[in-house]
Parts: sequence; structure tokens; C-alpha cells
Amino acid sequence: MERAITIRHGQEELTASLHYPVQPEGENGRCGERAPLIVICHGFVGSRVGVDRLFVKTARELAGEGYMVLRFDYAGCGESSGTYGKEGLESMIAQTKAVLDYALECGNVDPSQVTLIGHSLGGAVAILTAVRDRRVKNLILWSAVGYPLNDILKITGREVYDHAVKTGSSDYLGFEFTPAFFDSLGTYQPFQEAVKFSGNVLVIHGTSDESIPVDYAFLYQKVFWMRSEGRCDKEIIFQANHTYSSGPHCGQLIHRTKEWLNEQKTLQQDWQHWMI
Repeated sequence: MERAITIRHGQEELTASLHYPVQPEGENGRCGERAPLIVICHGFVGSRVGVDRLFVKTARELAGEGYMVLRFDYAGCGESSGTYGKEGLESMIAQTKAVLDYALECGNVDPSQVTLIGHSLGGAVAILTAVRDRRVKNLILWSAVGYPLNDILKITGREVYDHAVKTGSSDYLGFEFTPAFFDSLGTYQPFQEAVKFSGNVLVIHGTSDESIPVDYAFLYQKVFWMRSEGRCDKEIIFQANHTYSSGPHCGQLIHRTKEWLNEQKTLQQDWQHWMI
């Protein structure tokens, strides 16, 4: 079952879709058993639907595996109110926390199994949120941005930034960007902050990504391996583009994500049984 919801964040209303878990066939879950929670963070000028409906497909597959999944539009994107290019990463981190607040108040959610899936710039936001919010236990990074300012300027073109600095705002694909937005991108450094996250991580990237270099996957894995706790797994999808737009690549992405999440769920259940 899916439900359209609205989450209040300050003066804005964030539009979201909540996917309720379905008990997988053949699995004997206890009545009232709490479901792991997954929140999907979309990328730059994106939406909760995703290119070629990537996030819709993912959410439905994961709900079918017994997960509670929430995908949402950042302020000014999709159907949410607000202006996307007005503030920046700090606001996006705060919005993600507000979504976590809402999701964790839903019935039958397991607070010990909270995962953020972040795509592209959403990957950077997911890392920055997880470092600041201990409720996040796992991270899944799809084609994650590593150097927000440089990576986004590569997408928009330097002239968009220069025009914003000179005139106070600049148009890109119909979105109005302020200097404050770009300043925020330069303030945060996901590669430096990633080491502060102690949970488990899955990094996925395509070799034909023309927006964000596949090398970032190897750099992220190296950073996460430097930690004293928490594991990091990596999956490189041959010839996949930035949005995993072909059927086989999308299928591989969702399958590996689902497989990894199920591994984490099994580990958590084994740990809980051991504690009992």
C-alpha cells in the first residue's frame, strides 16, 4: 500500500510518498513486528519519482521485501512548496531530519534499522545527515557527489554561478539559484565528514557516469575503511550511467541494494536474538 503525505518543515510543505511494508511470501514474521525504515534522498533538481521512475521502482520493490519506504521532494522540487535554489545543503539536511522525525513516528517502524539511500547530490546530503543524526544506522550511496560545489558547477556550467554572484540569482532549468546556494555547496565536504559515520555503508556507481566520476566510489570506500567501526561494501555496475536508465542496469542496482539491505536485516535480527 502507498499513501501520499505532506510533511511540514518550517514554512514549507514537503510532498512525500509512504510505502507500507508487505510481508514477503513464505516468511513467517511475528504479528506486529516492526519494519526497517528506508528514506530516499533525491539528487540535484530532482524529485521523489526519479529519472525513469527509479525511486518509484525501488520503493515498491523494497516495500515488497518488508521495508517501510519514504521518498520525498526537497523544498522547491517536485510537488513540494518553496524555492530549491534559495538556501542550500544546510536546509536539505534539516529537511531530511524532519522527514526522519515523521517516519519514525509512524507505527511499527524499527528505530534500530534506519537507512538513508542518497542519489547524486542526495548522496552527499545523506552522508551529512547521517553524521549529524545518530538515528541513521546505514547508508546506501548511489553515484554520490564528493565535492558538491565542483561537481554541481560541472553540471550547470560555471556561467550559472558567475551570473548568480553578479546579479543575485541565476536560472538553471527553470530553477532560480542564489549565491547562498552555491556558497553552501562549498562549505560542506562529504569525503572529510564520511569518516565520522559509524554505521554500515553500501556504495554503488556506474562506469559510464558522465556527471559524477566512478572514481568517487573507490575514494568513498577508502574513507569508510579508515573508520574504527562499520563496514563498507562497493558495487560497480559496468556501463551504467548516472541515473541507471537502462533496464538491466536499473535491475542490477535495485537487486544489489535489496540484497545488501536484507543482509543488514539478518545481522540485526541475529544480534537481537543473541541479546535475548
